[in-house]
Amino acid sequence: MTPSIEVENLTKRFGDFTADDSVSFSVPAGETYGILGPNGAGKTTLIRMLTTLLPPTSGRARVKGHDVVSDKTAVRAAIGTVSQAVTTDENLTVRENLSVQGKMYGLWGRSLSARIEQRLKEVGLWDRRRQIARELSGGMRRRLEIARGVLHSPQVLFLDEPTAGLDPQSRRAIWTMLEEMTETDPDLSVVLTTHAMDEADHLCDRVAIMDGGRILCEDSPETLKRGLDTGERVEIETRGYRVRHLTIAPVTLEDVFFSFTGHALRDA
Repeated sequence: MTPSIEVENLTKRFGDFTADDSVSFSVPAGETYGILGPNGAGKTTLIRMLTTLLPPTSGRARVKGHDVVSDKTAVRAAIGTVSQAVTTDENLTVRENLSVQGKMYGLWGRSLSARIEQRLKEVGLWDRRRQIARELSGGMRRRLEIARGVLHSPQVLFLDEPTAGLDPQSRRAIWTMLEEMTETDPDLSVVLTTHAMDEADHLCDRVAIMDGGRILCEDSPETLKRGLDTGERVEIETRGYRVRHLTIAPVTLEDVFFSFTGHALRDA
């Protein structure tokens, strides 16, 4: 089966600065793929290239078999995007925001109305469909962004820092919503960037850790954690004998992140 995303030596330079340096990876249908990295690692630049907003300097990328440079229209029809910035119109109602989005994708009439109802119920906003967007809480506004991004039933969903700045309860609500969406549509591929290690650990089938524009490692969260030795070797004396002892500390995805990037999470 053709992967949902195929990236081969994708590179983006801005003058003498290389934001992404020969990045290669693939995402099969139905997988949630996380991209982790400190600020400036190249995550957002990579997403912008994959969503056709930024042309690569070299290399190739295909989304659902369509080249992101030569077949932008087909790529855009296949994807949904939720950026870091809030892009819903704060002066429109919840329903009106989705209506405008749907018409941009050729949805009209009963088909559009049914789709709006479905998506708003999925994100728990159907009862607020007549509410002005600026009156929503931060978590509700974020859920509206995601509902708008998946309104047209994309085959690939790109989420750039989907829960940044939200309170723990809102973050958990969005995690549950995303899990339910991928369970309902097992062929939906999700690519998300995040600074939240617990978020990547909870949601992602595989994660890639980036720094300096390159992917440093890539695997499932559990495999990455198992491959990291965080034990502390100490010598203790028992009845005149010195014995080497290994104490094993719990391994987290943040430990893996620090091991590969040298950045603490607070610096990311």
